Amino acid sequence: MRKCNIFLVDDHSLFRGGLKILLERNEGLKVVGEAGSGEEFLEMLPAVEADVVFMDFSMPGMDGAEATEKALERCPDLKIVTLSMFGEESYYSRMVEAGARGFLLKDSDIADLLEAVDTVMDGGSYFSPQLLASLSGSIRSRDDVPADDQLSEREREILVAVCRGLSNQEIADELFISKRTVDKHRANILEKTGCKNTASLVVYAIKNGIVEL
Repeated sequence: MRKCNIFLVDDHSLFRGGLKILLERNEGLKVVGEAGSGEEFLEMLPAVEADVVFMDFSMPGMDGAEATEKALERCPDLKIVTLSMFGEESYYSRMVEAGARGFLLKDSDIADLLEAVDTVMDGGSYFSPQLLASLSGSIRSRDDVPADDQLSEREREILVAVCRGLSNQEIADELFISKRTVDKHRANILEKTGCKNTASLVVYAIKNGIVEL
């Protein structure tokens, strides 16, 4: 595991304590700061050198989206990963717009936490598998926004289907085209958008108004 300094922002001290123990059992990971609110986090931020921030969304006072936005104005290189519960899917668009790079459920396995750290440190975006499955059922295509200049109409159509959680074969069946054609379009979408995986594509689609939650 690479070296990574982590900051925890959550209004429940017991949760922060448990998360710190889990993270620091892994060589290279160190929790360098903790805050119980967005305001406290921003006060501490200038004095704490962190690489990754695990950020709760629902906190008293300043919520996670506002704290994320203000933190990235000061420290653009921070990688912020949202911590959430099921039922908070409606907030994810706000977190994406604020600049969050990852999304984890609070009951995620430690393996998901470690994968999230690795992925965002490499410049990618991360959704926990359970969360991605939950989101796929609520994602809807938006027809009231201009088409993405990078993507063709067919590529945009396939991107929406990917965000809905469909496999390449399911997309092929739905659009009455071959799986090989879907494979090619999907590869082109990844290349054009600079995304590396499905999670990154979901973030891209939300940020560019192609889908909504």
